[in-house]
Amino acid sequence: MTDKPRRAAQELLRAVREDDAYANLELPRILHGHGLTGRDAAFATELAYGTLRMQGWYDAVLAECLNRPLDKVDPGMLDILRLGAHQLLSMRVPDHAAVDSSCALARDYGAKPGAAARAGFINAVLRNVASRDSDAWADVVRGDRDASDVDWLATRWSHPAWIVRALGSALGERAAELPQLLEADNLAVRPSLVARPGRMEVTELLALPEVSAARWSPLGATLTDGTPESLACVRDGRAGVQDEGSQLVALALSRAEVPGDQGRWLDMCAGPGGKAAVLAGLAQAAGGYLVAVEQHAHRADLVDSSLGADSAAEVLTGDARRSPWGDQTFDRVLVDAPCTGLGALRRRPESRWRRTPGDLAQLGGLQRDLLRAAVDAVRPGGVIAYVTCSPHLAETDFVVADVVRERSDIELEDARALLPEVDDLGDGPTVQLWPHRHGTDGMFLAILRKASS
Repeated sequence: MTDKPRRAAQELLRAVREDDAYANLELPRILHGHGLTGRDAAFATELAYGTLRMQGWYDAVLAECLNRPLDKVDPGMLDILRLGAHQLLSMRVPDHAAVDSSCALARDYGAKPGAAARAGFINAVLRNVASRDSDAWADVVRGDRDASDVDWLATRWSHPAWIVRALGSALGERAAELPQLLEADNLAVRPSLVARPGRMEVTELLALPEVSAARWSPLGATLTDGTPESLACVRDGRAGVQDEGSQLVALALSRAEVPGDQGRWLDMCAGPGGKAAVLAGLAQAAGGYLVAVEQHAHRADLVDSSLGADSAAEVLTGDARRSPWGDQTFDRVLVDAPCTGLGALRRRPESRWRRTPGDLAQLGGLQRDLLRAAVDAVRPGGVIAYVTCSPHLAETDFVVADVVRERSDIELEDARALLPEVDDLGDGPTVQLWPHRHGTDGMFLAILRKASS
């Protein structure tokens, strides 16, 4: 019988491929089904997530080792080859263990009479893969292409070429950092935690032996051992799992100066509730309240659960473009706009292979409409934080510039001043966080102020 961690990783790859499953949602169910915890669960997670992230690179290596096109290989067998390649090229697994365990997966896959032939095929290909390390394979695969060639960078760092071009454009004058950014997208990261204001002090969170201090956020911590669900404070909602970049953009909105602030705050796209939970606590501490809006009922339920029973917040289910809050106006408005999520590729291993350039056109209109609605919802003198988890210019600067150009009653402010603890924020006035520079997801933040009447 094949060992459970590798079988679990194989099962996740199949679910992503056949059922369009989300890896971060499906993997906990698979691990539970196999009874995996601790080191076995960690091994299965790294094997599955790493293979999903790097499959573009492994496919390029495998193509050099096969006597047939990749699309002629049975998809399930290709999953096994990719899992084996990840162990050989990116994990500290002895070659013989990676090859032998992959052959065992192949024997268990499909009809019994063909088990020996399947194992023989896997054995031959993976022994070829094992003949070189990743750097040596890079020399073979690159050929005579320049090291800065976009298609080569896309292959070596396992990103679709259109995403590589977009990230290079977003880096602007610092485009030489592109390889570092692509590499950072492929690194496994420990979960980030947030002490939700009004429900837990960050000192309590940092007192736990399983965590260490966050790099930037005064509310944050990094889980260094175990899973978030193993912590009582996460289970009871006093702390949440939230990337440090998401914490920082919520803090920035709360720090903006609003003359005559009445404590009326609005989160227009609140699901699943992480930023809303932070904002609600901060609003309550300032004597105010939060209105959290989510279009989809099941996600609105998640927001309600994140906020807790004693929160000074109201959850509305509706389309934020149609003002479900009625004729209220607000001092502070968060637009955490739906986006491609290109800033969170390291946490969502399969998403890079699902997104297409066509998504930008569909999302661009929605992003602009939400920002326009925010301008209508904020009161004179109030502020808006426009946020995306994407550095793509079509979702960030271009959206903000278009709406600012349309309206004479809003202006863009320097968001960098609201995050004094964070280094290397560029020329402003917007903030772009980067995985390779800041160790966060690639969060974008623009602060806009409505003119006083």
